[in-house]
Amino acid sequence: MATAVAVVALIPGPAQAATLGTSETAALALFLGAVFVAVATSIMLLRARARHVESQSAADAAIAELRRRLDVAETLAAGDAQTIVVWRAGVARPEIVGDLAGIPGAPAGGRLLAFGSWLEPEAAAGLETRLEALRRRGEPFRVMLRTLQSGHVEADGRPVGASVILRLRDVTGERLARAEIETRNSELLGALARFTALAETLTQPVWLRDEHGRLVYANEAYARAVEAKDGPAAVEQGAEFLDQNERAAARRANDAGAVFRKRTPAVFAGSRRIFDVVEAPSRNGSAAIATDVSELEDVRADLSRQMDAHRRTLDELATAVAIFSADGVLTFHNQAYARLWSLDPAFLDGEPSDPAILDKLRADRKLPEQADFRTWKLQLHEAYRAIEAREHWWHLPDGRTLRVVAAPNPKGGVTYLFDDVTERLALESRFNALSKVQRETIDHLQEAVAVFGSDGRLHLHNPAFEALWRLTPAQLANRPHAEDVLNACRARDPDAALWGKLRMAMTAMPDERQPVAARVERDGGGVIDVVTLPLPDGGTLATFTDVTARVHVERALRERAEAVEAAVRLKNDFTSHVSYELRSPLTNIIGFGQLLGDPRLGALSQKQREYVDHILSSSSALLAIINDILDLTTIDAGAMALELEPINVREAIDAAVEGVRDRLSEAGLGLEISCPPSVGIFVADGKRVRQVLFNLLANAIGFSKPGYAISVSAERTPDDIVFRVADKGSGIPPELVEKVFDRFESRTAGAHHRGVGLGLSIVRSFVELHGGRVSLESNIGEGTTVTCRFPLRSLETEAAE
Repeated sequence: MATAVAVVALIPGPAQAATLGTSETAALALFLGAVFVAVATSIMLLRARARHVESQSAADAAIAELRRRLDVAETLAAGDAQTIVVWRAGVARPEIVGDLAGIPGAPAGGRLLAFGSWLEPEAAAGLETRLEALRRRGEPFRVMLRTLQSGHVEADGRPVGASVILRLRDVTGERLARAEIETRNSELLGALARFTALAETLTQPVWLRDEHGRLVYANEAYARAVEAKDGPAAVEQGAEFLDQNERAAARRANDAGAVFRKRTPAVFAGSRRIFDVVEAPSRNGSAAIATDVSELEDVRADLSRQMDAHRRTLDELATAVAIFSADGVLTFHNQAYARLWSLDPAFLDGEPSDPAILDKLRADRKLPEQADFRTWKLQLHEAYRAIEAREHWWHLPDGRTLRVVAAPNPKGGVTYLFDDVTERLALESRFNALSKVQRETIDHLQEAVAVFGSDGRLHLHNPAFEALWRLTPAQLANRPHAEDVLNACRARDPDAALWGKLRMAMTAMPDERQPVAARVERDGGGVIDVVTLPLPDGGTLATFTDVTARVHVERALRERAEAVEAAVRLKNDFTSHVSYELRSPLTNIIGFGQLLGDPRLGALSQKQREYVDHILSSSSALLAIINDILDLTTIDAGAMALELEPINVREAIDAAVEGVRDRLSEAGLGLEISCPPSVGIFVADGKRVRQVLFNLLANAIGFSKPGYAISVSAERTPDDIVFRVADKGSGIPPELVEKVFDRFESRTAGAHHRGVGLGLSIVRSFVELHGGRVSLESNIGEGTTVTCRFPLRSLETEAAE
């Protein structure tokens, strides 16, 4: 500042400048300029020096701070056993800083980076992979590593600017405990992964539950069992494999600290099977596995069933069976054995020995009497050492005979079979006696009998066979063949086809022999019926019966039947012919009678009119009888055809009633008609239905008592139209009920009314022609009810066709 003042003082003022010359002015200006430059330069130098001093002071302070920080870092680094590896940018070799002695097993120098030499292989490989990712992509990491000396090292890698730092630090105290926990956790995770991999390959369902009983894991087999997509899906859905009762039982057992074991049915993929389920508890839940034992259970059940069936079969056998083990102890007996010897079940259930049973039976006098029982028992027990079965026959004191078979068992021991042959021996004896009786019986039969064996040879014949075919004993000796016997018989009858058929029946293969029934007519006029029958033993029984007399009687009866049939045809022809011949003059009589009664032809006296009325009524009655006879004749000849049409039931009843209304008035009878509208219409021959109803009403009028009413009813059932006509007459005796429908039979014997006996016969014929049926109920003194049933379906079907 003083310099500046001095410079300003040297500058002349305006008055001074005016007094100076030009050259002096220029020199002064140069001087002043130099002075100004010098001053300015000095000022700049001073300022630069001040800034340098300030910069040096800041640098010193920064260096001091860095040194302080370095001291702190070194202090911290020295206070913690660690090693730092720094990879700087552009530098090939890393820088290793720190105390290596604090890391167990870590080598010094560059060998530290040979991680495989002091770290476990898995840890070394993982560290190298992470370092590669850190140096290439700057991915930081922090992991716990296990050394070969079972120590733990924490590796912390991260980028710092353009450099990469790896810090290796020995783990102690809480961090060591944490490292050990992480290691243990890693081991457990590995074990769990291995268990999971194994569980996923199992065909048995495997599942895990937490402490609350919730499903937390299920393998693929479990998913297939519950039909889920996979194990996680089954867990998410909460799909249960066991039913609720089994799960509850397993939970109770696990809560009590016990392992749940049970064989139970379960549904596997929609199929019900048997599983052995084991569920074991743990601190945080439970683990379970189910093993499919369906096939084992089936095999076991099948074996059990076979053993039970074997025992039941042996129990059902009539042969007594007792099985003894190699040491002579009774291991099985059937019911027949206990019944055979009448032994106490408690004694047998106590598994007695073979000698003890024999001693007891001997004491009870149930064994054969033996002079030397000890020797006999020893001989019996030789079966325990024998190779083949031995047979014995025991004749017991009570008269029974036993066939005893002692068969050695493959695994030692003996099986005794006691067969009571007493009855069989008796049967054989009776059979032999019966055979003799049968022989005597056959020999005294009138029918000729011959038995041919399966080889076609004559085994048996009776004397009647010899006599019928006139054969000598020499011809039948030495069991001749059937062909030789038949050739000898054929000499009396030349029918070659018949004898060839008989030869096949007696000489064919046993399973091809067929029964034959034929008739032989001999030249002498005799007739013989021949019957062959295959026998169960493959033989053939042949019987020859002389039916000459019977055939003659049959022929006579047949001729008589043919004569009777011809007589019936002649009667029917005569009846038909006479009926047709009578109708023509009867029609003329009726016509002329009606003309005589016509007032237009002249008046008649009262007597004459009565005569004419009698002629007309008698002629009409006779015409009705003739028409009935003709109808019956037509029906018998099978020539009557029904004219089927829809018939109104009520109208048919009214039409029939109209024809007998005068008779009702004359007889003093009432009429009750019951025909509801629901009866409706059915298909039938209307003319024949009205004729049936007319005849039933006429019959009821003729046998009813005056003052009573005749009832006519009709009803429809699912299958029939039913007509009923009932009267209050004298009734029909029980012995005549079956005859009232016969032709020319009057309804009651000795009654006040007697007709020609065709009314009910006509009724039955017309109803049966429709496919229906007629029934009659009658009580003496109470009246008679006739029921006619006309089928619906058959008539409607016939009308439709």
